[in-house]
Amino acid sequence: MTTIENLRVAIEELRIKVENGDVDSGKTILSQLKVAMLEFPNNTPEYIQMSLSILELGILLSIVDEDLSAFARNVAQIKIYYSNTSTADNNMKCKVLGLNLMYLLVENRLSEFHAELELLSEVEASAPFVSFPINLERQLMVGSYDEVLKAGLHIPDQSYQFFMDNLLQTVRDSIADCLEVSHKTMGIGDAVKMMKFDSSEELMEYIEEYRDDWIIDEGNNLCFQPPAGGCKGSDIPSMELIAQNLSYATELERIV
Repeated sequence: MTTIENLRVAIEELRIKVENGDVDSGKTILSQLKVAMLEFPNNTPEYIQMSLSILELGILLSIVDEDLSAFARNVAQIKIYYSNTSTADNNMKCKVLGLNLMYLLVENRLSEFHAELELLSEVEASAPFVSFPINLERQLMVGSYDEVLKAGLHIPDQSYQFFMDNLLQTVRDSIADCLEVSHKTMGIGDAVKMMKFDSSEELMEYIEEYRDDWIIDEGNNLCFQPPAGGCKGSDIPSMELIAQNLSYATELERIV
């Protein structure tokens, strides 16, 4: 069996790899430590604490690696330890809980997000790591996109940046959807301001990658109108669809 001292050395090496962003070496050490965890004795405070450290570093490593699947697996594992021990470092626990809330926001799994909130103590819910995603969710629900974008400048920890970047992308997509519905055209400068970009170059990059149907006219304005020849309401064979649906309904009634 691996000695405690060797385990401590390996955990510290993993910590250094995570801090330095060395994903490949970090994964190798993490895999070795997780194998060693299978032989850890149960209900031993020292080994429980080492297991917590391993999984917490695994969570941070998955963020550096931008691997959401690995993140979710590590969180699922560590929640078992959090629910069965009181020896966890509360600050780190709140950080993990907050990161998991950020993950659920990015994935738009709001029912799970609120289920997680029900499990928080008052102390945990008021911790900066946890209150940050809670406030973000409230701002998203009321459509305060400006506040969400501003919040991106004040994340509680660098580990939140990956999720914040993904969330900001979602917010900008929502703003873009609103612009398409509410405007036919818009000046590029106004669009930069509305979508909270720092420059027109950033807007152009966004358009090229996500909104290739937006057109820039000769007056340097964005045009949100659908292209000529696009599908219109009058082009949809509504009577044919109604007749077809009635036919399906009749056949279904016969089967039942």
